[in-house]
Amino acid sequence: MKILVLNCGSSSIKYQLFNMNDSSWEVMAKGGVEKVGLKGSFLKHEKDTGEKVLLEGEILDHQTGIDYILGVLNSERHGCISDLNEIDAVGHRVVHGGEMFNSSVFITDEVIHKMEDCIELAPLHNPPNLKGIGAISSLLPDVPQVGVFDTAFHQTMPKHAYMYALPQALYKKYGIRRYGFHGTSHRYVSARACEILGVDYNTQRIISCHLGNGASIAAIQNGKSVDTSMGFTPIEGLMMGTRCGDLDVGAVTYIMDKETIGTRSASTLFNKHSGMLGITGISSDMREVEEASEKGDENARLAMEMYDYRIKKYIGSYVAAMGGVDILIFTGGIGENGDITRSGVCKGLEFMGVEINESKNKGLRGKEQDISTSESKVRVMVVPTNEELVIAQDTKTIVEELSNK
Repeated sequence: MKILVLNCGSSSIKYQLFNMNDSSWEVMAKGGVEKVGLKGSFLKHEKDTGEKVLLEGEILDHQTGIDYILGVLNSERHGCISDLNEIDAVGHRVVHGGEMFNSSVFITDEVIHKMEDCIELAPLHNPPNLKGIGAISSLLPDVPQVGVFDTAFHQTMPKHAYMYALPQALYKKYGIRRYGFHGTSHRYVSARACEILGVDYNTQRIISCHLGNGASIAAIQNGKSVDTSMGFTPIEGLMMGTRCGDLDVGAVTYIMDKETIGTRSASTLFNKHSGMLGITGISSDMREVEEASEKGDENARLAMEMYDYRIKKYIGSYVAAMGGVDILIFTGGIGENGDITRSGVCKGLEFMGVEINESKNKGLRGKEQDISTSESKVRVMVVPTNEELVIAQDTKTIVEELSNK
């Protein structure tokens, strides 16, 4: 089964074309459209052979962008399929499913209406996700589509974990609660770590650290998410590239009063000018921050200490919540490639059974690896995430179930 996976952002479209068999899979092509609706838009395409091509053109909207993608997949020179009818299904990443979606779903008109009801919860992300669905409906009207939600994995959290201590009326009226994000990533790496270790996923206590420009931690017990650091929005929790993470609400209102700014400016401040960028004044990129720290920049050093410390605090709280931990996972751009961060986070956690082998950890980039010592009671894993594969797998399962009915 050939499945096209789409991840539509406000001005970008990432894609991968999978060939999914019963026991194996391969990526036939992948790439992305950048600057949708802006000047200088282009499409980057890569075949399974490693051949890469850059195509520039005027891409005014998501439908045009997806039309470009379908065209290059089907092109004689750069393509990997001879006919668009070879695409059996399309899987979409959808950021927010609210309380309506606790699993991936076959997309119908009714589902689209429910997804539209979730726009208020993710006004920057859900509209382009829906544009991608609409584009496929127009360009490939007979191809089944599946929505895979970032928030769905965390819908197993107990109420005492996802509720905020606000008046109940606000939860009932506006759905204000912890939803969590990066669910597809946490789901993939936690299951994959157990597969690598040869242990039963449904019996393990796992802490998954997705560390990238956006970052979150999930507590996964017996195969289910029981808590996560991101909340009503992706700003809560860890310190991130440009997001502040946990912050006293009193500080928010104080800054707004002192700086005489409204909600939009405050949102920009806490989402785009804070975090690593705000503390260092240098960059949101961990590689540049590490380089500055090595050269003696005090703010860069402080930012790295804050980053590690906050991750460590969440790990400790989730160990307490689950009554222990069996597997600690690092994933995401920093988690997979940042040996300094992994070492800094694990330092001091020996008391709870976390011991890493520094020779295994040092220089490890983007590879699956158990970096624990042989004496470590907790297995510490580096597992590169693969959210697109999860979307393809869910799409395959749902479409096959429907066809067998």
